Amino acid sequence: MKPDLPISRNPLQTRADFIYALEQICRPLKPYYSKECARLHLGNTSAGYPDAIAEMEGFSRVLWGLVPLMAGGETSPLWEFHLQGIKNGTNPYHEEYWGTIQDYDQRIVEMAAFGLALALIPEKIWEPLTSQEKDHLSAWLNQINHHQIHDCNWLLFLVLVNLGLKKVGASYDREKMAKNLNRIDQFYLSSGWYADGENAHCDYYTSFAIHYYSLIYAKLMEAEDPERAKRYKERAKIFAHDFIYWFAADGSAIPYGRSLTYRFAQAAFWSALVFAEVTPFPYGVMKGLIRNHLRWWLKQPIFNPDGTLSIGYTYPNLIMAENYNAPGSPYWALKTFLPLALKPEHPFWQTEESPLPPLKAQSVQHSPHLVLCRQEEKNHVLAFNSGHPSTNAHTHTSAKYEKFVYSNRFAFSVPRGEWGLEQGAFDSMLAVSENDQLYRVKRTCEEYQIEGSIIYSKWRPWADVVIQTWLVPGSPWHIRIHRIESKRALDSAEGGFALGITDEHNHPIDLIQNKKELLAVSAQGASGIKILYGDGKSKLTYPHANTNLIHARTVLPTVITTITPGIEWLASAVFGEPDDDRDHYHWDHAPYLRVENDAMILYTNDSDSPVFCQKMD
Repeated sequence: MKPDLPISRNPLQTRADFIYALEQICRPLKPYYSKECARLHLGNTSAGYPDAIAEMEGFSRVLWGLVPLMAGGETSPLWEFHLQGIKNGTNPYHEEYWGTIQDYDQRIVEMAAFGLALALIPEKIWEPLTSQEKDHLSAWLNQINHHQIHDCNWLLFLVLVNLGLKKVGASYDREKMAKNLNRIDQFYLSSGWYADGENAHCDYYTSFAIHYYSLIYAKLMEAEDPERAKRYKERAKIFAHDFIYWFAADGSAIPYGRSLTYRFAQAAFWSALVFAEVTPFPYGVMKGLIRNHLRWWLKQPIFNPDGTLSIGYTYPNLIMAENYNAPGSPYWALKTFLPLALKPEHPFWQTEESPLPPLKAQSVQHSPHLVLCRQEEKNHVLAFNSGHPSTNAHTHTSAKYEKFVYSNRFAFSVPRGEWGLEQGAFDSMLAVSENDQLYRVKRTCEEYQIEGSIIYSKWRPWADVVIQTWLVPGSPWHIRIHRIESKRALDSAEGGFALGITDEHNHPIDLIQNKKELLAVSAQGASGIKILYGDGKSKLTYPHANTNLIHARTVLPTVITTITPGIEWLASAVFGEPDDDRDHYHWDHAPYLRVENDAMILYTNDSDSPVFCQKMD
């Protein structure tokens, strides 16, 4: 590969290509290290913790790439910066000292990378230190054993820190390691899935946090703690057979949940499997998945003009970010480079990459409350969602966890403001207002169920408004049916998929529209909605710019309905097909609905048998 080849054209064919990709990502960081190397200042936006801690975070997150690289026998010009920074940052008498931590401190998160380094490259990080410098480093890390930690994946940061201290013969807390590992076991659900805390969501934290750290533990402690190591590996194998459905053949994954600015950490689970030498699929399949995922991401405009990673998803975007996303936070994506810890002769590097194995068109995954559908010929993967009985206080929780469907090609949108449909960007949601332009959406569910592949949920936007929703998954069509029992007069807005629009190739939006249906077509594909039941009307809304995670500008087919007090039923067929072939959409093959004997009966065009029936009251 030519040394000056842009990162978007890195073929990622060989181990050397992977090493060069990591170098390409890290090289632009050089000018941003502080004078004494213990901090990394990458921007002037802030997170919910002090800027000095954010700069320490940026410094530490680079280690998730550098440590595996050096464990595999390679070198990096950045390592001298980091070794000096570690000496100064852990020295309580130095001006760049990282400080005394507090309960629930962000520095607890960042300590985990140092635990990994002590475990994998002690000859690089521990042995070069003087006796006093070793005391400083171990004392600074040992603070983690004396403070409260969030009851979620954070528990494993303490495990990694103590594991690293143990590996270099420093003082560590064996009892707290065991206690935290036991607590993580209590988050285990079934089918390989963990919730990220008690009654919490299942999302990428299951994969790039809990499984990731557990597999590192399993690899490094399999001789000393064989029972746990075996359990972690077996759970990861089971999980892999669900999680593979989250990825399309082109390497893209479904954006769902929080912390999506970590980007290609979406594939870090597969990297941890490879590192731990766990093979639910052949190395070639996992190699192809990791490579295609990185190839997909490195073609997206995720870098700032100076080459540093931006906050956002496929483009720089602070609107979708979390309160804990500082300028250096996106470098957690480097966790995906963990296979570089394996030597060149390892079978993973020697085998040829393979495509994804044959996968079913539909996968029902009860633990995360999802039904996954695949439209292979379009590289389209969708996750239909029941919703959840509990919620959290993170940014845009309803948008990230409660939409009816999530798509790797259409993504999802987050609200820009509180007023109206354009600021709310209510794709794949039913939004309701009291005729005042202030809309409410589903945030939690009182009831939910997946029966076969049909999803049911019951939710309340107000105490005296009860909405029951049935989803019939599918692609390119899916069906949404709502029973709304309200004591209030309401306006409702049912949003389809947010469709990206661009003037780059002079492709205007084409519309098919009447009162009962609307199809919008752009260079990005087609998005549409048809009213199957109810007295609504179709409308094309224009969400504010930068609300969607993938497309900076979008349009949104929407059905607007006036709800009177009492009971009303609404039903819509929602269409989404990501393609620029405007002559081959399946818009005319919509499912149809009949009302017979006070029951809604849904049929598809290719079957005389109903696919769904619901009694109306």
